[in-house]
This record gives sequence, structure tokens and C-alpha cells, in this order.
Amino acid sequence: MEINIGNVPKDKFKLYANKLLNECFILKICEDTKQCYYFIQRERELFSAYFELLGYDIIINEEYGIICLNNPYGTGRLRLKMQESIILLILRIIYIEEQKKLTDSVIIGLDEVYDRYYSLKEKRLSKTDMKSVMGLLKRYHIIRNIENKDMGNPETSIQIYPSVILAIDSAELNKIYESTQNKLNTYVNGGETDVNEEDSDETETD
Repeated sequence: MEINIGNVPKDKFKLYANKLLNECFILKICEDTKQCYYFIQRERELFSAYFELLGYDIIINEEYGIICLNNPYGTGRLRLKMQESIILLILRIIYIEEQKKLTDSVIIGLDEVYDRYYSLKEKRLSKTDMKSVMGLLKRYHIIRNIENKDMGNPETSIQIYPSVILAIDSAELNKIYESTQNKLNTYVNGGETDVNEEDSDETETD
């Protein structure tokens, strides 16, 4: 299949195609990806044809202002450790809770993530581990830190992007959700729970 890019600037097409392929999520509200979002949205047929050759479907969710790729063969996904998956799920739940309040931007302190994580696990979460996970999620445009503060510090504020909604494959999400929802409900209701779990399990994210 031959792709004719016509009058579309080749340099921009290459730049934004690689950005989409390497950074997972292109967001309308993110300054780093805003121009890319509008370019791909405008040239969606061209990008769809290009990525179809690579085995990907391009997803443009205008409700959330997100563009991402989906591989129906299940490849091209990042494997997350259980610790990373749990933090991602916590962020997703917080985002949904805040959206119910009709909040425009979901900005929280990392202390809230620490508190919810501790309610699920007996094992403590170090600042180094938190910084590593937040750095990973920032790289894929799921969160951003405010004022470039240390992302392991509980006093640091982060913004959760709407991409957190699409970050976990639905089948994998159900597995994590089933194993943690009761504990999160206990936390929300003010109770306590002690859990012994290992962090060696892995899950996938798109």
C-alpha cells in the first residue's frame, strides 16, 4: 500500500509519528504535545494509513483530548511491575473521583498517593521508588510534576492527565481492580487493612 502525504510537511510528519510511537499519549492539554495533537488530528487519515502498515490502530479521543496507538496483536505494550501498576491504578481512581466534582485540572499532592498505597500494602514505599514510578509516568504523559520539584517528596504536587483513563489495558485493569478495590474502599471509608504482597508480578499498559 502506497501512502501519499501530498502537501503535508515531511519533517513534521516524521517528528510527530515518532513522538506518538515513542511517548504513548499525545495530549491536547499538555504543552509538550499540544502542537502534535492538532497536527495528527488534522491529518488523521494519513497517520491512520501509516500506522496501519505497522499493525497499529490510531485512537483519537476528542472527549479527553488524547491520541494514542493500539496494537490488536497485543505487542508494543510496556510491562509494569505490580508496584507501578498499583500506583497507576490509584492515580486513575483519584482522577475519576476528582472528575465527578467537575474539576478542570486534577492536581494532587503525592502525600495522597503515599497514603492510599500504604493502605494497600504492609511494605513501605520509599521516596526513591516513588520518584522512579513518577518519572516513568511523566515520560509517557500520564502525569506532570508542578514546579519541577522532587517527585519522591510527599509535599510535591502533580497533575494527573486524562491519559490515565486509557493507560491500562482493560483486561489487565480488571485483574488489578479486583485485587485492590476492596482495600481502597476500606481506605476511603476510614478503615485500616494489612496486606502482604510481593512486587514481582507484572501487568501491561498500552
